[in-house]
Amino acid sequence: MKGSSLFLTFILLIFSSCLQAQRNKKKVPDEKPLEIAQTPKLVVGIVVDQMRYDYLTRFWNHYGEGGFKRLVREGFSCKNHHFNYAPTSTGPGHASIYTGTTPKMHGIIANNWYDKTQDLGVYCAGDSKYNSVGTSSNAGKMSPHRMLSTTVTDQLRLHTQKRGKVIAVALKDRGAVLPGGHMANAAYWFEGNDLGKWITSTYYMNQLPQWVINFNASDAVKQYKKAWTTLKDISLYVESGADNNAYETPFEEEASPTFPHSTPNLLNKEKDFEILKYTPYGNSITTDFALEALEKEGLGTDTSTDFLAISYSSTDYIGHKYGVNSKEIQDTYLRLDLDLERILKTLDQKVGVGEYTVFLTADHGAVHVPAYLRDQKIPAGYIDMGSMRGKFNEFLRYKYGTIDVVRNISNFQVFLNHKVIENLDIDLADAQEEIALELLRYDKVNTVYTAFQMWQNEYTSGIPYILQKGYNQKRSGDVLFVPRPGFAQYGRTGSTHGSPMIYDTHVPLLFFGKGIKQGTTVNRTEIPDIAPTISTLLGMAFPNGTTGKPIEAVLE
Repeated sequence: MKGSSLFLTFILLIFSSCLQAQRNKKKVPDEKPLEIAQTPKLVVGIVVDQMRYDYLTRFWNHYGEGGFKRLVREGFSCKNHHFNYAPTSTGPGHASIYTGTTPKMHGIIANNWYDKTQDLGVYCAGDSKYNSVGTSSNAGKMSPHRMLSTTVTDQLRLHTQKRGKVIAVALKDRGAVLPGGHMANAAYWFEGNDLGKWITSTYYMNQLPQWVINFNASDAVKQYKKAWTTLKDISLYVESGADNNAYETPFEEEASPTFPHSTPNLLNKEKDFEILKYTPYGNSITTDFALEALEKEGLGTDTSTDFLAISYSSTDYIGHKYGVNSKEIQDTYLRLDLDLERILKTLDQKVGVGEYTVFLTADHGAVHVPAYLRDQKIPAGYIDMGSMRGKFNEFLRYKYGTIDVVRNISNFQVFLNHKVIENLDIDLADAQEEIALELLRYDKVNTVYTAFQMWQNEYTSGIPYILQKGYNQKRSGDVLFVPRPGFAQYGRTGSTHGSPMIYDTHVPLLFFGKGIKQGTTVNRTEIPDIAPTISTLLGMAFPNGTTGKPIEAVLE
């Protein structure tokens, strides 16, 4: 009897243990499959030419819910984002965004620069080895051959064995060629003049695809040859200055630079399509064409990630014409907000909500019109390089007996003639320092550095840090000088850019979509961080010249 009780107790214990094990097993959640990388069907890179960070905040209350606000609220915003080099221009900007490095490494030191090995000026995207496609002009003789490192778009092509498509679109050739990288399936840009069509280069193809031919043959562009009126009642545009002022450049045949803009050239549907670049309609044309590329190229429709690079150029043309504080700039950004909403809605429909990733940034900022700043009692003004060069030549004759010691002055750099200096038995480092000291004497020059300093030191902050990141040993000059804050080499109307000052370096950076956290950061981030962040998201190799770091806070 006692043995039977023990046996029953033993059986009950085993049964109880089995039940407990079953209960514990049920409590263990199903393990999620391990993800080492995100695989969005499409990455969309958006660069807004000349967008200051404060355009996001200044016009915030006027934006709709589906454009900038959707990107910020559902995505991640880097509020303290900067270019970490100079010059802050379109060519270097686009190259740096997509290569994950700076001109020091990728070699695009300006839009145009003096090539000291060939003794001539060169254009960042120009390439006489290739011909135009879609036009009889030379506007298509372009390629990315002067960009010395790969782009995130190149790495995508390599990573997917070329199964992932890369298409780049911009009004400006350099805004398409450089983001597209060396391996793009296609890069398209807009020839205005009296053509008004999208074109490309034989670097990419020998003839335009039929869908581009059809788009060019349609009335898609001609519909924008219309008066530019404000999107909202102009009296609501209290975030910008007076409509009629002395700091803006009117269109031809305009008595004043005021709304509405409806000159004969703007209204003529058969010629002068160049004028559209100076209106927000240029951004809408870009959006139309980019969405056509999305559909006709089947982007984001298979298992290999594709990349659509879009650059909005009209914001820069309008900024140069009207300036940071203009009603025209405000209206342009409100209209751009609608274009962004249109893009996001189309991506939702064509690619799928949560199936694509977007980033938005700018290629540089801009300074307030210096004449306007001066009238507000803020130290500002203009550099007259002609007058400065005359004074500088007097110094050269006095010091060296000839002006031939200098070969070129451009992009705030002095290129010396090393052979002449050697023949004069002058040490090159001494000549650089003597010339730097002379330039530093000029009232409108703020600071000066020599190539010798760029070579010998490792700067970690401030203006010298920014200059050094933009200094390429084989392409940059012997002496670098920086104007005073608020001073520019430009006309008396409109805004410009290019300096290492914070108004030119501080731009927005927004991430949105698959693999992106919701949130913000005020920690400093830099332009070269974008490409490695996208590369990390996709689980692929960084561009081969990368000096930036992935922004950890952005990624899920």
